[in-house]
Amino acid sequence: MRVPPSAALAVALLSLGVSAAALVRSFDHGADYTDAQRAEATATICTAFATVRTGVATNTNVTPPGDVSGALAAAANARLALSDGGQYLLARLDPATPGDLAAEVTRFADALMDIGAAATAGVPNTDPAQAKRLEAAEAASAAVSNRCR
Repeated sequence: MRVPPSAALAVALLSLGVSAAALVRSFDHGADYTDAQRAEATATICTAFATVRTGVATNTNVTPPGDVSGALAAAANARLALSDGGQYLLARLDPATPGDLAAEVTRFADALMDIGAAATAGVPNTDPAQAKRLEAAEAASAAVSNRCR
């Protein structure tokens, strides 16, 4: 039995996301660090969050050109912004990041990767499960944004 390459890629991305989330959650964020270390970790993750949020907003709101190739390219860029954005955030999380901020960043990153994986599998934004993922990402984004002011 042959597995379609797109299904294999989706499973690989999902596995990577779950593994990264498990690794990040194993850290004891914020404990035993100086105020300066926590402040630096907060600044780093807030900068990464702003970059990802801008990239996702830019690439998911592109009006695709009228041709099929352009529409496919725009969709691919949106999916890439979602999955890579989630992975980028998880990679930038420092153990000195305060625990509540780290938890919200992880929740946002996981939501982005879940949305991207589902979109890659052809799930439209109007699908109830995908709509719920989008709402969860928006809530997590707002929580991180409030902490990063």
